[in-house]
Amino acid sequence: MLKNRIKNTLIGTPLEPIARSIYKQFSQRGKFDFTTSSDYWEQRYLDGGNSGAGSYGRLALYKAEVLNDFVAQHEIDSVIEFGSGDGNQLNYAKYPAYTGVDVSKKAVLDCQARFAEDTSKTFVTLAAYEGQKADLALSLDVIYHLVEDATYENYMETLYDAANRFVIVYTSNKNEQHEAEHVRHRRFTDWVDQKRKDFRLTAHLPNRFPFDTKNPDNTSFADFFIFERL
Repeated sequence: MLKNRIKNTLIGTPLEPIARSIYKQFSQRGKFDFTTSSDYWEQRYLDGGNSGAGSYGRLALYKAEVLNDFVAQHEIDSVIEFGSGDGNQLNYAKYPAYTGVDVSKKAVLDCQARFAEDTSKTFVTLAAYEGQKADLALSLDVIYHLVEDATYENYMETLYDAANRFVIVYTSNKNEQHEAEHVRHRRFTDWVDQKRKDFRLTAHLPNRFPFDTKNPDNTSFADFFIFERL
């Protein structure tokens, strides 16, 4: 593979640190050639990648603090998440009942094995999703990874249809193409205003750790947006 050639040809030279950095970046991406959002994530997990920095470290703890407090304060009985990923974020969650939906079959199988002893949690692929609903529907670090318009539209409709009471979205909210092919920022609140008038935005929580180019693994351009069904 190209990433291995980049690393191996520069080991032992003054450029070795750069080579190792490039290798690490592309190992996390999963593959070089981007095709579709769904293929990217399936291959990323198959290649041993994870859900990204936002599901680990202080960002994961911060997200869990906000979500667990919300679930407790609003007496949420059930949660459904679209884009459940590798399940690491879920380690910090306190939900009475949880359904995780992901486009990646590999990620779903891994989560089923990881939480096999926890009967409060269920995992299904997006292809097998049959319209299950919950008090609270979650979208965490997902929307800016939906680069195709059709994929984005279908995801948003599914997310809001699944919420009996609330939707919480953790993402960026601007229209901007990112340098990474698998990232496309969208001002998603415009979509909600236009197409889901049955919901209203009740809170916008700016990130406690706003994005810093010098510390990208521990900061984020995502904020919390909380919607309530009217």
